[in-house]
Amino acid sequence: MRRTLIRYKAKSEAADRNAELVKAVFAELKAAQPQDVRYLVLRLEDDSFVHLVETTADDGSSRLSKLVAFQAFQEGIRDRCAEPPAPRAATIVGDYRMFGQS
Repeated sequence: MRRTLIRYKAKSEAADRNAELVKAVFAELKAAQPQDVRYLVLRLEDDSFVHLVETTADDGSSRLSKLVAFQAFQEGIRDRCAEPPAPRAATIVGDYRMFGQS
């Protein structure tokens, strides 16, 4: 299992469009229901976005990147950003009912 946290700040004029693209990814995930990925996206008040991806593959690969909506989200991401995406490996230190773990 691998977890990755990605943080970036959207340009204020592009933040709503970024959020729409993210919502489309969740709609496709809901329809496809892949079991090998967990995904959470937060939008902060300063138009920063935080993505947390958990995949069962040790190499971090998942079907998330193969989704049409995710590919549309990735397209032009750097143009929508004031601060580019910064992915980091992440481990859970504590979790109280956030990710379905006991």
